[in-house]
Amino acid sequence: MTPSPTSVELRPLAIGEIIDRAATFWRAHLKPLFVLCLGFDLLNYIAVKAFTVVMARTVGALPGLGGAPSGTDPSQALTQSGIALGLMLVLYVFLIWNFWVATTAAARYVVPARLGEPVRPSEGLRRAVSRLGTLTATYLLSLVWSVGVTLVLCLPGSVVMGLGVVAAVTGKGSGGSTVVSVALIIIGAIVLGLGALAAILWYFLRFMLLPPVLAMEDVGAWEAFKRSGALLKGRVEPGFMGRGTVRAMVLSTVVGGILIAVSLVSGLPAWIVRLAYGGNLLDPAAQAAIPQALLVPAELLQVVGQSFFTPLSFVVSAFFYVDMRVRREGLDLERRIATAEPATPSP
Repeated sequence: MTPSPTSVELRPLAIGEIIDRAATFWRAHLKPLFVLCLGFDLLNYIAVKAFTVVMARTVGALPGLGGAPSGTDPSQALTQSGIALGLMLVLYVFLIWNFWVATTAAARYVVPARLGEPVRPSEGLRRAVSRLGTLTATYLLSLVWSVGVTLVLCLPGSVVMGLGVVAAVTGKGSGGSTVVSVALIIIGAIVLGLGALAAILWYFLRFMLLPPVLAMEDVGAWEAFKRSGALLKGRVEPGFMGRGTVRAMVLSTVVGGILIAVSLVSGLPAWIVRLAYGGNLLDPAAQAAIPQALLVPAELLQVVGQSFFTPLSFVVSAFFYVDMRVRREGLDLERRIATAEPATPSP
């Protein structure tokens, strides 16, 4: 039996091989991946720009931030701070949702191409749109699940900070008690920050394979939620590096480092404009006064630069999905059987 011309070699890959093959695929398909990613990055830019304008009008009036004088009613300042925090939360939720949609669209293009099947970028967009309801429902499930994990990871730091506050209140100003309370508050803040960072990293690792699952498998929201976790769970080979979550962490760290470096380099023109015309980066009112004729082109240059390299993370995620299916489900054997020509019966 001879494999069809569209069949490709599928076998379990080491982490280095996944990165190398993903980078090779990214370079070979740079133009369609760039076009596919640019639209989503522009949506992110528009959302961030709108958020910046609203924040300048809302937070710019806070005491001490270049807006209202320090004698402003504290209750009004607290309300404005709550509004600002709510806007930041809405922006964060939208950006992550848009990232999942973009990853789903890219995975629908990358995975079939990886398997040697003819595919066009428009098919990825159509798949992402058709699965938008399921993707959104799964995304909401992931947020609910992540809230519980975040509370657990942030609990130790919160407890230590609480002990420091209690020590400060009950110490009645004694020198030793003040030192202990300050030390507890500082330690608690550090532990709390580490817990929050661990929660963010856990979220992206736990749901790293969710977009490829939605892109390639016709499953519902709850099934996709469980399926993405099942592919990562457990061990696929001996040793510490054989755990699915560890492999995902290494891949995410390498790609994340590349994307952060690219973002810093491509964002230099925008930061130069902000520093030259805005002065204080923490003052929304001052930042809003920057000439948009200079700032917008610099920011768009950053968006274009990121759109060239962001697809690399999509490709790595799709290749990792294929590799985990090869290791856990024998996808290579399944494809080999499916693409084999039937034997001709002897007369």
